Amino acid sequence: MPERPILPPRLRRGDTIGLVCPAGPVREVARLQAGIRLIVDQGFAVKLSGPVEPREGYLADTDEQRAAHLHRLWADEEVRAILAVRGGYGCLRLAGLLDWELLARTPKWLIGFSDVTLLLNTLFHRCGLVSVHGPVATSLAKSDARSQASLFTLLTGTVEERIRPRGVEVLRGGTGRGVLVGGNLTTLVHSLGTPWDHSWDGCLLLLEDTNEPLYRLDRMLTQLALAGRFERLAGLILGDFDLDGADSLAGLRLREAVWARVLELVGPGFPVWAEFPSGHRTANLALPMGMEAVMDEGVLRFLPGSVTLA
Repeated sequence: MPERPILPPRLRRGDTIGLVCPAGPVREVARLQAGIRLIVDQGFAVKLSGPVEPREGYLADTDEQRAAHLHRLWADEEVRAILAVRGGYGCLRLAGLLDWELLARTPKWLIGFSDVTLLLNTLFHRCGLVSVHGPVATSLAKSDARSQASLFTLLTGTVEERIRPRGVEVLRGGTGRGVLVGGNLTTLVHSLGTPWDHSWDGCLLLLEDTNEPLYRLDRMLTQLALAGRFERLAGLILGDFDLDGADSLAGLRLREAVWARVLELVGPGFPVWAEFPSGHRTANLALPMGMEAVMDEGVLRFLPGSVTLA
């Protein structure tokens, strides 16, 4: 694990943000267009690489072409940050084709969540880079105002050092300090035993997922527990676990069942929170993955002194 990860250079108004599909294709062009308008309204230019229109299948392009599109943006001196257009599936196929030395050599922000979880965590563990777990281009315009503001605030150089979200459930109290890692539960489980499986020892682990029935969530959480992945955490943060089309009561019952199962599976010695605003619904705060933070009774306090400025 890197001792002092690198925080990529901050963006200034007028800088260029690159957009790329590292996994699935665009499904709704209007949502992408709305995201681009919001980025431009914030004072940034946009540069696209690769196909960003709907297409058949579940991948935006071939593995080789998706890797080439990402490499092209990363090597482009005008591009200061790269925002995933969407998640879906495909980063597990992409990771082995990426030039991680290129990515480490030129620190830039990579922003996304869901399937992009794999790239965010690997950037930290292989390249020592801090990245952003936050909205993708197709979810940005539908994200709530606080999530939008948190993204552009972080990219322009201000780390929100104290985050105290309303509604956070402290399932188990205490204080935990460690590097923030994790993200999408399904993606993390699918990386177990692969070259993209990284240690979480001493870390604060974030978990979220969408449109997975309870038995699948239970199965994945149980697998992580049996693999020993909950044994040496410094803290556990549960984000959103939602079901498309479910009413609010059904969604709450699902989340409460997940929380109960987690408490059955994790050992003692670290705090456990739930209902943190991170995931596939409108509340998806931008979080610096790879930066050290402290969990303390509902307050997440980031430690900018734990990283090196590029």
